Amino acid sequence: MFDPEAEGQDRDEREALQLGHLRALVGRLGASGNPYWEDKLAGAEPDDLTSMDDLTGLPFTVKDEFRDTYPLGMLAVPREEVVRVHASSGTSGKPTIVAYTRNDISVFAALNARALVCAGATSADTIHVAYGYGLFTGGLGLHFGVEALGAMAVPASGGNQPLQLSLLADLGSRGLCATPSFSALLAERAIAEGTADIRLRYGVLGAEPWSEPLRERIEASWSEVTGEPFDACDIYGLSEVMGPGVAAEAHDSKGAMFVFDDHVHPEIVDPETGAPVPEGERGELVLTTLTREAQPVLRYRTGDVTRFVTDDTPCGRTHRRIARLQGRVDDMLIVRGINVFPREIETVILDEPGLAGAYRIVVDRRETLVRLEVVAETPTEGEDRELLADRLRHHLRERVRVGVDVMLVDVGTLPVQETGKAQRVFAWDAGDPRPW
Repeated sequence: MFDPEAEGQDRDEREALQLGHLRALVGRLGASGNPYWEDKLAGAEPDDLTSMDDLTGLPFTVKDEFRDTYPLGMLAVPREEVVRVHASSGTSGKPTIVAYTRNDISVFAALNARALVCAGATSADTIHVAYGYGLFTGGLGLHFGVEALGAMAVPASGGNQPLQLSLLADLGSRGLCATPSFSALLAERAIAEGTADIRLRYGVLGAEPWSEPLRERIEASWSEVTGEPFDACDIYGLSEVMGPGVAAEAHDSKGAMFVFDDHVHPEIVDPETGAPVPEGERGELVLTTLTREAQPVLRYRTGDVTRFVTDDTPCGRTHRRIARLQGRVDDMLIVRGINVFPREIETVILDEPGLAGAYRIVVDRRETLVRLEVVAETPTEGEDRELLADRLRHHLRERVRVGVDVMLVDVGTLPVQETGKAQRVFAWDAGDPRPW
């Protein structure tokens, strides 16, 4: 562990700590002098909070509030105390601006260091950071986490695969921080080019949804490159809450992530009603920043779908765990009355050995009856390609319970995306060109 006392804290002690943080936060926000917080917390008093269950009596926060108060209308400290801002990577409208005090930056770094240690990092490692730097929280978040750990950071950022592979080999990096899609691209290129001397052992991969089959493919590919086992571990965060480091998967208990709930408190609610779901049931993840100074959020509706996991773990961490994300409430596709998550489709695609891995999901809205199409690359040809397409249609229908059209294309047909979050789902409306 990076911080054994905090990460292994008795759960009753942590709940008392959380409640103290929450009461202090509500008191501070109510007295901040910011009209946003005065309106949001009208009538709320710290003394009314006697347990963490009372958090449900406070209002939710949604992403539109960031846009409505753009750029810094949600500040809870004087502007002079802000030392950094980041912004969301959204592609529509104004970005969401998030601010940090010096202490916020310190906590941000420490939680990313925890995530790195979860994946297997040590202070003796060299760690290659291939997330984008700049306004996006990924690159700098993990970079400062590496430094907080005492390891050596390689600030490679995204793109330029030949340079990335050269740096990985020349500097002997043991850890890779990147999106899952870029990690897969790098591994595939290393295999194709026969790149030698890469010594990677683990990856801290996030910023986009990814499935268990993609994990297996990434781990197998890097193991082929290095000749060693490779652990691909999930990391989770949102710019509105902090950035990466809200939650992380440990290499010895994959499948669920520890939420660092001494700083960020999780709830899971029914997306429709906002009421808490029964323990272990799936719902929308809601997060409250207990220690954030510059721009806290109360009960932020992330839009991410998950559930609490209560299985024991061997590492001794006592944080709440959440299952790896099922998908997003707003990304859920409704096709002929059936709810379909893109990750379910990815699971089928990456389980199929006849496919090359690159794919797109097309929601065809050109006619009244919405259709779903998967476009995937394959090296197979002729009759084998037709058999593969039939098999894929069958498996997709079994998995998502709705018919899916399948188009198989040659390897290299679909554009390669080297930077940013990989876009997998495309809408095709009447009058638009084909989206690939």
